[in-house]
Amino acid sequence: MDSAVALCMLGWVLLAPALLAEQEVENLSGLSPNPDRDIFVVRENGTTCLMAEFAVKFLIPYDVLALNGIDLITEQASLAIPRGARIEGSCGSTEAELHISWLNGAYTFRIYFSKEKHTMGSDGKAKETEVWKINKVQLVYDNSDTSHFINAYNPGKHTASTHRLSALVTPAGRSYVCAAQQTLTLISSDHQKGITVYMSDLQIQPFDIKSDFVFSEPYKCITDQRERLEETLPLVLGLILGLIIVITITVYHFHLKLTANQPQLPRDRSLYKNM
Repeated sequence: MDSAVALCMLGWVLLAPALLAEQEVENLSGLSPNPDRDIFVVRENGTTCLMAEFAVKFLIPYDVLALNGIDLITEQASLAIPRGARIEGSCGSTEAELHISWLNGAYTFRIYFSKEKHTMGSDGKAKETEVWKINKVQLVYDNSDTSHFINAYNPGKHTASTHRLSALVTPAGRSYVCAAQQTLTLISSDHQKGITVYMSDLQIQPFDIKSDFVFSEPYKCITDQRERLEETLPLVLGLILGLIIVITITVYHFHLKLTANQPQLPRDRSLYKNM
């Protein structure tokens, strides 16, 4: 029996590296022309299963002791994910995760994705569609890091998380694209402080990537669609106005040509007697 267990354990030890080798994670932030934009890729079985590109900033409130040595005042630390951050990830048919950590684990930013079916009704007919979304965001931070938290009171590690999040809802098989800033609020274990996460210039796809290292068809956020409409609307109105002016001038010249070919009646009424 002991030999059988030993053989099983040996088999697992030999098999484990192979299983781990099936999943790869890559931080490709150095390929981005934007120094604030990070690029992360998770691959399984030699194929990309999760891609995320974004610029992210964190605004974290923390307590410092006032000059009187009694009261506490709130300061704010602003920080971003540095280049070279360590990433981990997992892919599944309905759930996926991306974990980004830096400064020897002092900070960890986690994004959780889920895929589900939605029932939409129109004209009395129910239609079932599949979508994916971000259902949770979490930030673990250590405000004993003096490079960002100056004179923090009672420093230590804290965890901030969203509550019942449903963000970036996107049709299955497509990537979410948004240049505009997306804002998330996380509630911290540090006296329920609200941490703000600003994400912009982002493109994310956690499921159904068809080509290795290539996003699927983009699904643009409403904000980008509205901004594009606001950009193109003045141009469209200008073209319409220009067309109206051209038509008006053309009609006016046509009218002048018609009236020029008609006989002119004398303006002096005394000349009517001789006509």
